[in-house]
Amino acid sequence: MKQTLQQNLSALIQEGIDSISLPNQPELLYEPIRYTLDLGGKRIRPLLCMLSCGICGGIVDNALPSALAIEVLHNFTLIHDDIMDQAEIRRGHPSVYKKWDEATAILSGDAMFGKAYELLNFYGIEDAYTKTEFLSIHKSFQYAVKTVCEGQALDMQFVSTDEVSIELYLQMIIGKTSALLSSAMEMGALSAHDNTNAETLFEIGKQLGIAFQIQDDLLDVIADPKKFGKKVGGDIYEGKKTYLSLLALERGNNEQNAVLNKVLSSSSNSDGDVKKVIDLYKELNVIDDTITEIDSHYNKAMAAINNFDDSDYKSELIKLLLFLKNREY
Repeated sequence: MKQTLQQNLSALIQEGIDSISLPNQPELLYEPIRYTLDLGGKRIRPLLCMLSCGICGGIVDNALPSALAIEVLHNFTLIHDDIMDQAEIRRGHPSVYKKWDEATAILSGDAMFGKAYELLNFYGIEDAYTKTEFLSIHKSFQYAVKTVCEGQALDMQFVSTDEVSIELYLQMIIGKTSALLSSAMEMGALSAHDNTNAETLFEIGKQLGIAFQIQDDLLDVIADPKKFGKKVGGDIYEGKKTYLSLLALERGNNEQNAVLNKVLSSSSNSDGDVKKVIDLYKELNVIDDTITEIDSHYNKAMAAINNFDDSDYKSELIKLLLFLKNREY
């Protein structure tokens, strides 16, 4: 059976990940990195990078170093996120800090960060790229590094902050979720020597990231638990601030907000608390309006994609967007 373009690109990405050169020693440093990269994942960020290069008419193989750098950076953030969140499971397996210890996880994460930058050396060595192009790719990557850290800091800050606006929450999403998607797509364009469309693809990644995270917030409330793989209302049980809870607080009266604030101030809510909050979401029309908000960001991304000339890469990018938009987990 003939493979699809996405399957071919995914295979190329996996081959690239498998070929990343890591020493055998010190084992305590490099074994956790191998372990992390072997856990897999959706590989959406590197795929977006490759598709962005293709939609700009570039040589897709030349986008692979950027795609791998973004994926390694993403996995680095997950190792450190698990330490901060004390998350014991990652992709169905023990997290690095749980399998080894915090010190090992921090150090291995730092080494991954260095490896991510090392992968970008391709653009400094390859004659096809000018110094200016090499710098532009590095700047995009540096933006992702800085902005994802800012997003994580805001997310941590929200735990101890009573009043969080939707605008500030969106700023957090743009950092924590959109930054890597935006840079992945921008770097794909830059690896195709296309400065003109780099900004457009950056914006597409930004809109996808916002939609994706708000969609996660929504699925936590309405998803089929068998498909979602997690307990419905998990964010509410933990008292976590989400797009839905913040929108409800904007709309609620004093009595309704008292219920919401009580739940948000606790990390161990009951089934009854969760039901009360979900009932409030329905009463305040939060769920329907959140769906509308998600659709608006996906639609902005789709409109921008449709401005590109028809190609297999454009078709594949549209299919990926529709898959993300219609996901149930």
